[in-house]
Amino acid sequence: MDTVKERDIESIEARRTREGYNVFSRLPAVYAASRTQGQHLLQIGGGLSIVEWRTLWDLREVGPMTIRDLALIQRSDHSLLSRALPDMRRKGYVTMSRSKEDGRQTIVALTQKGRDAYDRAAPTMARRRAALREVFTEQELVEFVGYLDRLDAFLRMPIEEILETNDA
Repeated sequence: MDTVKERDIESIEARRTREGYNVFSRLPAVYAASRTQGQHLLQIGGGLSIVEWRTLWDLREVGPMTIRDLALIQRSDHSLLSRALPDMRRKGYVTMSRSKEDGRQTIVALTQKGRDAYDRAAPTMARRRAALREVFTEQELVEFVGYLDRLDAFLRMPIEEILETNDA
């Protein structure tokens, strides 16, 4: 019969400290915290979802664009937007129409109701960005985004490239 050991608090703390430097395990937690914070702020600022906010913001900044354009700007999955946009249209935030240039593309445009929803949420989300700038300097944010770009490039590397060895 195996004897159950007591917890080794020092080993647990040492493992926790090492895992603090494990980028792969930290990213999901940071992403989840960001989404949770954003969702709470958006509920305060008008009841939008994160996808709705991002889409309204992008359309307000740029004007009408395709679903593909939105996905590229948001670095999100085209299908996520394709699922969210019909509900946004039902809420009266956007219109969707076929592109005259390419009938396969759907052009998404902001409505007045969408502008109003954006205008309600914008001050809260601007405060979030301002609060981030209270934690990080502009230079630190530029460097941080540079690190994210490098990490993104690494994570998109072909698996075969990662598995290659330099054994001679």
